[in-house]
Amino acid sequence: MAHFAKVVDGIVQRVIVAERDFVDTQEGTWVQTSYNTRGGVHYTYEEHTQTIGGEEITDTRPVPSGKAGLRKNFAGIGYVYDADRDAFYSPRPYASWTLNDDSCLWEPPVTRPDDGIYDWNEDTTSWVEVE
Repeated sequence: MAHFAKVVDGIVQRVIVAERDFVDTQEGTWVQTSYNTRGGVHYTYEEHTQTIGGEEITDTRPVPSGKAGLRKNFAGIGYVYDADRDAFYSPRPYASWTLNDDSCLWEPPVTRPDDGIYDWNEDTTSWVEVE
């Protein structure tokens, strides 16, 4: 089974998990997508164990696989499917942000500081620290 996005006029309307044979019988345009893809990178998941308060906690974390991601990003409802790029990407979050051609992720005109929690202010095109 795989994930497929139904695309109407370049916008994702629906995402399903199905066999290719089933999708081929459906009306409209269906494009395969992968939940393991973000920013043009394919990820796998590895177990990670850490000790918190004397207790061992095991979870899984995404790790780049070294393979190119399928269609740059996992499709979501309302996402754009750009047939020329053969890529999915989210709607533009702010007018001042630009699409990175390599990752198909939106980038702000100013790099976000990494010393706290910040929100984007489009009026001033700057990051504002959240108190």
